[in-house]
Amino acid sequence: MPAALVGIIVVLAVALVTISFGRPGVEAHVPTPPNPSQVGETLVGPIVYTVDATSTDAWQFFDFSRGSVVGDPGARDWDLAFRRFHIIANGGPGFSGDGGVIPLEDADFDAVSELPDAAYVETRVRRDSVNAAIERWYAYGWTSHLLTPHPTVYGVRTADGRYAKVQLLGYYCPGAQPGCLTFRYVYQGAGGRALGAPGETGTVVNREPDPRDPTPSAAER
Repeated sequence: MPAALVGIIVVLAVALVTISFGRPGVEAHVPTPPNPSQVGETLVGPIVYTVDATSTDAWQFFDFSRGSVVGDPGARDWDLAFRRFHIIANGGPGFSGDGGVIPLEDADFDAVSELPDAAYVETRVRRDSVNAAIERWYAYGWTSHLLTPHPTVYGVRTADGRYAKVQLLGYYCPGAQPGCLTFRYVYQGAGGRALGAPGETGTVVNREPDPRDPTPSAAER
């Protein structure tokens, strides 16, 4: 093989490795401190919330009716659960809730004022628990190895049959560590699928903490 061709192959190989291991800057999110409190029968949101889902084996449970991650919840006392990039709803065979998820294709988050009366996808237990409607909420970067949320808006039916709209915003903690799953949502605590007129704002009970907050997060380990 000519020496010039060998040189070109080496240069291309080095470039490919450099691109593969390159890690561009990502937007970092600090986990929202859990602070469960009943929001009541009211329209809540839009709220940005970050779940510390950095554990590879422990699910983190989120309850819309309390606007927070909750620890050791009862069988029907949580709506969505997060573990790294996995997201499931509390509904389906083996689950006690009536929850489910449906993607709202090409929908604008602010414009969604009512969720459809449709078949919400339940969670299935296979080798691992998955919800097919929200399983691929991200695009995977083959060179950066980063997960980037699709702009899809999801309709969520909660464990007790109420409704929320959700959009994933981010996945990374400070230091580009994975597992700080960030989303925004509007929740209808009064029941029904109406989520207010486009642009209408409900009660805000929690907000994502300022990433400049010096308080160390669980992701900084």
